[in-house]
Amino acid sequence: ETHASPEAPLLGVAVHLEPALLGELVTASGEGIDDRDGGGKNEASPVPMASVSMTDGMQGAVERLLRSLHDPAETAAMGEARVRDVVFEALRGQQGPALRALVLHQGHYSRIVQVLSRLHAHYAEEVSVEELARQANMSPSTFHQHFKEIVQASPLQYLKRLRLLKAQQLLAQKSCNVNQAALAVGYRSVSQFSRDYKRYFGTAPLQHRKEEHSL
Repeated sequence: ETHASPEAPLLGVAVHLEPALLGELVTASGEGIDDRDGGGKNEASPVPMASVSMTDGMQGAVERLLRSLHDPAETAAMGEARVRDVVFEALRGQQGPALRALVLHQGHYSRIVQVLSRLHAHYAEEVSVEELARQANMSPSTFHQHFKEIVQASPLQYLKRLRLLKAQQLLAQKSCNVNQAALAVGYRSVSQFSRDYKRYFGTAPLQHRKEEHSL
C-alpha cells in the first residue's frame, strides 16, 4: 500500500525490458547467473507477477541510473550502461528465473506470458478461456492452473482488472466520460462497469472522474 498527495507525490521509475538486451545478458551470464539472491537456476516454478524486496545491488543500480538522468553528458555517455546494470541486477534477483524462462522459451511460463501480451494488446476484445488455452497450446484446465499460479488470478479476473485499470487511466482524461471509458475497455454494459469499478477501487467511476478533474 502506498500513500501520496499533490504535496508529497509518489515517484517511480520504470525500465522497459528490451528482448534483445535481455537475451544478450542471459546468454552472456549463462544458466547460473548468481544464486546469492535466490535466483539460481534450480528454481522450478518462477512466479514473476509479484513484488520482491530490493537488493543492495538493485538499489545501487537504480540510484546510478537516476543520477545519470540529471546529467545530459552522463546520460549520453553512460545511459545504456546504466540500463544494462539494472536489467543485470533483475536477472540476479528472485525474478531472474522467470526472465530467463521467458528468453529461453522454457516451459509453461513462456506460453502464459505470450497470452498476457495478447491480453494487454487486445483487452477490449471479447475473449474466452478456451481460446486463450488454444493460444498457449494447453488444455483449458491446465492453462487455468498455470495462469493462476503465475498471475495470482484467473484469466477472466485478470482481464477484468486490466480493463478497470485502463478505464481508470481514461477517466483521468478530461475528454473521456464514464460511458466512453466503459466501451473503450470492452464493457457492453455501463451499469456493470460502474459496479465492477466501485467494487475494485472503492469509488464510483463518475465520482472518481470528478475528483480527478478537480485537482
